[in-house]
Amino acid sequence: METLIEEKNGMHIEWDVPIRLSDGVTLRADIFRPPGSGHYPAILTYGPYAKGLPFQVGYKTAWTRMIASYPEVAEGTSNSYQSWELVDPEKWVPDGYACVRIDSRGAGQSEGFLDVWSALEAQDQYECIEWTAKQSWCSGKVGLNGISYYAMNQWQTAALQPPHLTAMCAWEGASDYYRELCRHGGILSDFLGGWYLRQVKSVQYGVGEHAEKNPNNGRSVAGDITLSDEELARNRAETHLDAQNHEWLDDFYRARIPDYSKIKTPFLSAGNWGGIGLHPRGNFEGFSQSASDQKWLEVHGDTHFSHFYSGYGLALQKKFFGHFLKGEDTGWAQMSKVQLNIRHPGERFVLRQENEWPLARTQWTKFYLQTDGATLATEKPQGHHALAYLTQSDGLSFSTGPLKQSLEITGPVAARLRISSETVDADVFLALRVFDTAGKEVSFIGSNDPRTPVALGWLRASHRKTDPKRSLAYRPWHTHDEKQPLTPGQPVDLDVEIWPTSIVIPAGYSLVFNLRGKDYRYDDIGVTLPFDNQPMFGVGPFTHENPIDRPPAIFHTVNQLHWGPDEQPYVLLPIIPNS
Repeated sequence: METLIEEKNGMHIEWDVPIRLSDGVTLRADIFRPPGSGHYPAILTYGPYAKGLPFQVGYKTAWTRMIASYPEVAEGTSNSYQSWELVDPEKWVPDGYACVRIDSRGAGQSEGFLDVWSALEAQDQYECIEWTAKQSWCSGKVGLNGISYYAMNQWQTAALQPPHLTAMCAWEGASDYYRELCRHGGILSDFLGGWYLRQVKSVQYGVGEHAEKNPNNGRSVAGDITLSDEELARNRAETHLDAQNHEWLDDFYRARIPDYSKIKTPFLSAGNWGGIGLHPRGNFEGFSQSASDQKWLEVHGDTHFSHFYSGYGLALQKKFFGHFLKGEDTGWAQMSKVQLNIRHPGERFVLRQENEWPLARTQWTKFYLQTDGATLATEKPQGHHALAYLTQSDGLSFSTGPLKQSLEITGPVAARLRISSETVDADVFLALRVFDTAGKEVSFIGSNDPRTPVALGWLRASHRKTDPKRSLAYRPWHTHDEKQPLTPGQPVDLDVEIWPTSIVIPAGYSLVFNLRGKDYRYDDIGVTLPFDNQPMFGVGPFTHENPIDRPPAIFHTVNQLHWGPDEQPYVLLPIIPNS
């Protein structure tokens, strides 16, 4: 395939530049840089979504929502090079950056076997970073910046310590392939199946003439050859089936989980409170566990894509990369290590500077589930009791009742429960919910679903084993390496991780803890977004309904919540004083 070169929209553009890897596979890159013979730092991305597929075509729903909410995204640019979850080169090249977009192995214009988030992909990105740094137009400084996939593989590659990786911005990117993407508390997430079909297999290298065309050069976004379905199948892993077939955290997952102790690159980890179901845990864990002594955490709200492109997000990224890639005095050196957009009902956020995560002034407070089956309070109940619930019902709900004063919850959350089942296993689904003074649930714009609760947590009872060395009171660490089946009718203690959250609950509102045997639902009506046909009910695409993973004979049953003198069920909340 010939590389096409043009000067357009104030940029020097090279389409489909070959990058030959050490094993002989050739990847293809699009490069946008300032005209002339200067030397520029590079913003690099490597991923499977087809670099030539226009955002407006491939992801029309997201583009429409984003432009309606943040019209500045479409201003000051021709929007000719907008691509899903990548920077707009027309907003970076004028500031003296080169933007390098690489189709990952087996995807888009790049040949090879398609196996997402594999160790080989991380090595590929390492080699691409070093290739980029050696180009005549590059200053030798390379940064990684992108959303989701393009953030997740940053953790993997940074752990390999490429010499020329100078800084990275992981925007809404999971870091634990098992716990965050494939299996929530050991329960299979349905997300991978739909995602892989829609966003990856559709642009596999070799789809060729059946794929969309890059409007800038007329080429197919998925290769210059067209293969049969059988040939395409031989050239890819079936990722969603791999996750289904690997229930336990084995070598398949370990190869895709980074060693945080080896991540020493300066980085900005940007998370989304509403991302429950995929990304935010990785942003928090990546920040907390990585060995880098130059690391920052930022957390925001709204959709999965908007703030990466909004004026707020763009300014934050340029302040960060200007400091590390260009050596400019952007003021980044004075930035607080933690920047939290504290969430209030009505999609109101208040930016607050902090110094650590979790916050040092957190008042860790146990709110006990009371034996009346309705009340959530700090008083510890007494005696023995048990309450049954159908796993296919809305479960049990425990409420604080109207709060006498406002209450801020910001941080990780955990629950201790004693559960029994009529069968040999139980899936526990937990939701923190807020209700207004009229008793109506307050929902929040999530990264994917427009009506999410405050927080969610999951655990399969047979996966209840924890690692005491890695567990924290507010974040239990499950090993997922040993099956511990239940004896029907016999209760066991479960420590359940609930992903980090932030909410200031006004006086008069109520906080509710909901224990269920199936996914949370805001209602049974659902919301269908423009240009989409899949209704969402509160958890977006992150449902858990696979009958192979959750056979009805085991999981459609009756569970019981137990109280006893030595252990009373509670949820541990991170209360922030003086909110």
